[in-house]
Amino acid sequence: MTATQRRGRKIMMTPGELDDFLTTQRTCRVATVSADGAPHVSTLWFAWDGTSLWLYSVVRSKRWADLRRDKRVAIVVDTGEEYDELRGAELSGRVEFVGEVPRTGELRAELDFPETLFARKNFNLDEMPHDGRHAWMRLTPEKVVSWDFRKLGAR
Repeated sequence: MTATQRRGRKIMMTPGELDDFLTTQRTCRVATVSADGAPHVSTLWFAWDGTSLWLYSVVRSKRWADLRRDKRVAIVVDTGEEYDELRGAELSGRVEFVGEVPRTGELRAELDFPETLFARKNFNLDEMPHDGRHAWMRLTPEKVVSWDFRKLGAR
């Protein structure tokens, strides 16, 4: 169950707005915990299926090693340049690893939908290309905090 946002209710996105936002945005920042406890942030493309954020990560990366050791993650998706344009969401929880590592394209019904979403959104293809270097992680967020400063109106 997703935790309820307490602060910033005036600017938080409705569920429909959040869904539209996550469906149309392409890039997220992924924060992990390193072995020494230090934070590590990296950028990835993602796909949103209406419930979960799907991440296709290089398996020989610090991000992957961090998440294999500690599945806790915070992910930010945001946009806007001017103050009254800022919109975004922070999704946090624990990732799940889905499919073979690295992904080679074995038939996995669970990956059909996210791979189609990801391939169309990021590569303009109908099928996901597999390079033997990446694998899937899914975050079904335990907590979501969102903001849309456009809701504040003219100042």
